[in-house]
Amino acid sequence: MADNTFKVSIITPERTFYEGEATMVEFNTVEGQIGVLPKHIPLTTVIAPGICTIHEAESEKKAAVHAGLAEVLPDKVTLLAEIAEWPDEIDLERARSAEDRARERLANKDDGVDVLRAEIALKKALVRQDLKA
Repeated sequence: MADNTFKVSIITPERTFYEGEATMVEFNTVEGQIGVLPKHIPLTTVIAPGICTIHEAESEKKAAVHAGLAEVLPDKVTLLAEIAEWPDEIDLERARSAEDRARERLANKDDGVDVLRAEIALKKALVRQDLKA
């Protein structure tokens, strides 16, 4: 491992989504977007739905990451994600339908509507669409 890279692991309940070396990784937290470089101070944070960008030495990879926990160490970043998807794994029509359903639930707030759940569903649908764009 070179001084300008660090290990990155993205793990979901179903699989090891990604393992590799990066020069930088960017992802969303509940407090905003974070960019991690080698030798970052140790940090544990909650992941918010968003696009995770992995900057490798010669390329860049993007994935949708939907909630979880992140552990940042000086030589390694581990994302324990609820869901992680590459662009080619996303069904754009399904994401658009999910957006429509979530917007409808939010527009027609009844006593039975879980607003937080609808807002999260909307965010996930929009992240998926942004990644496919």
